Amino acid sequence: MKQLSSIVILCLFFFSCQQKTEKLSENTSKEVQTGNIQMIPIETPVGKFKVWTKRVGDNPTMKVLLLHGGPACTHEYFECFENFFPQQNIEFYYYDQLGSYYSDQPTDTSLWQLDRFVEEVEQVRKALKLDKDNFYLLGHSWGGILAMQYALKYQSNLKGLIISDMMSSAPKYGKYAEDVLSKQMDKNILDTIRAIEAAKDFTNPTYMRLLTPHFYEQHICRFPADEWPDPVKRTFKHLNSVIYTQMQGPSEFGIAGNLASWDVSDLLKNITTPTLTIGAKYDSMDPEFMKWMSTQFPNGSYLYCANGSHMCMYDDQQTYFKGLIKFIKAVDKGEKKVELN
Repeated sequence: MKQLSSIVILCLFFFSCQQKTEKLSENTSKEVQTGNIQMIPIETPVGKFKVWTKRVGDNPTMKVLLLHGGPACTHEYFECFENFFPQQNIEFYYYDQLGSYYSDQPTDTSLWQLDRFVEEVEQVRKALKLDKDNFYLLGHSWGGILAMQYALKYQSNLKGLIISDMMSSAPKYGKYAEDVLSKQMDKNILDTIRAIEAAKDFTNPTYMRLLTPHFYEQHICRFPADEWPDPVKRTFKHLNSVIYTQMQGPSEFGIAGNLASWDVSDLLKNITTPTLTIGAKYDSMDPEFMKWMSTQFPNGSYLYCANGSHMCMYDDQQTYFKGLIKFIKAVDKGEKKVELN
């Protein structure tokens, strides 16, 4: 009888603990919960639209807004950040820029200009309540162009800046593709690619059939394309090709769109925000130029991914995230320059 009483008391104790735990974790908000997704209204010269954002984590002093590449790719290829940032208590935000898959997709081509995207980022920042005490801006590829241009106008809002795999000069990016990367291709293959480009026959299936193994698998993401990580595949599947072609050109093999003459190399000295540049050995961007950029920022740091390419967050993942996280945490502690390699 005594043993039975003990079992009953024990069961009541566990039931009581379970009730308390459930009560503590209960969400009592009367607002409809959306999984931290926020559709943010954006004012543009041709009207109001909405862009998609999603918050992951919660930290008052380390909040990272991710600017995807393309232009007009999606946030999806950043999904690998979920395996690294939350464990380090770093809050971050996915964000599909206007025209990208999860956001509104207006067709007015006057919208696809760099300066307008800068103002969009500023409106997103305000809506997410990010400021100089917590706001890190990470731009990858085209997102790096956007991040640099944003910092030149709004760096007073930034705590840290990360330029991942993007040179500060589109002409020098094109020159590197022509003088270095193209020379690594078989001459017959390169001649065929150039002939298709000269004819502007970009829908010719031969174009991507040749670029995929000879350029994309070598310099964009160093896995066989049919084995690319699912987030990468979905990003390319959802690419808005109209915006991409207008701003970047027909492919990643150089740049030919309205960004072709963009160059802020002489202005990097004006960005005093602690800034990290990330380069990779096999990148479509010159890693030596990325290293040089880090010396032009008054408070620049450099991370080199010796096994990586343009998407080194996948093909040199441990190096990428170890260095990136170290930089974010060091800046949070007040450091301006961080030794990473």
